[in-house]
Amino acid sequence: MISIIIPVYNGAKTLETTLKSIENQTWRYFEVIIVNDGSRDNTSAVFENFTQNNNLENNYYFINQENKGAPSARNKGWQKSKGDFLFFCDADSILKPDILEKMIKTLESNKEASYAYSSFYWGSKLFKLWPFDAEKLKKMPYIHTMSLIRRSDFPTTGWDENIKKLQDWDLWLTMLEQGKTGIFIDEVLFKVQPVGSISSWLPSFFYKVFPFLPKVKEYRKAVEIIKKKHNLI
Repeated sequence: MISIIIPVYNGAKTLETTLKSIENQTWRYFEVIIVNDGSRDNTSAVFENFTQNNNLENNYYFINQENKGAPSARNKGWQKSKGDFLFFCDADSILKPDILEKMIKTLESNKEASYAYSSFYWGSKLFKLWPFDAEKLKKMPYIHTMSLIRRSDFPTTGWDENIKKLQDWDLWLTMLEQGKTGIFIDEVLFKVQPVGSISSWLPSFFYKVFPFLPKVKEYRKAVEIIKKKHNLI
């Protein structure tokens, strides 16, 4: 079974679309665990409306916690989950109907891989990725959080709740240090619809031309923290 874990904070505008894309999956053996990280909007009402107005054959769980950040919410969902595979799904994403099926079949065919990942859209921007490369991973974050992970290979410490940005990069580097690697699926299997402050992507030239921008400074600081933690400086 796949455990789909969704951390959400003020996600009322996008959550229903994400849940609908989950319900449209061709792979039907899954559970959904939503961890509401102290939302101040009507996120819970959106969930209740969705469950009441859809004939759901899978288990959907809604867990509330005070606002502690996405890593904490993901850990809460992971600890409550039962699946042999973990899929940490963003609450502002749209999944292609066959993403779970393709990812789990890829892992079943590649026993040496600990997780499967794909290319994706961030808004209108295509992030076209490439086969797993450990050396590239040490230099840059390129694998999205929304990858299918074998539970048996997921770090026993979970997500580092002290890491505030580039949490996915931190996770993949932690797994790499434990000898765990990924397998690439050469397709675009999901789209993220960033809303408001959630969106943090900037064109690459911004980092060279506008080093004084707060977002650029914040990103560079986050990179420094990750590299220091994993002895990559």
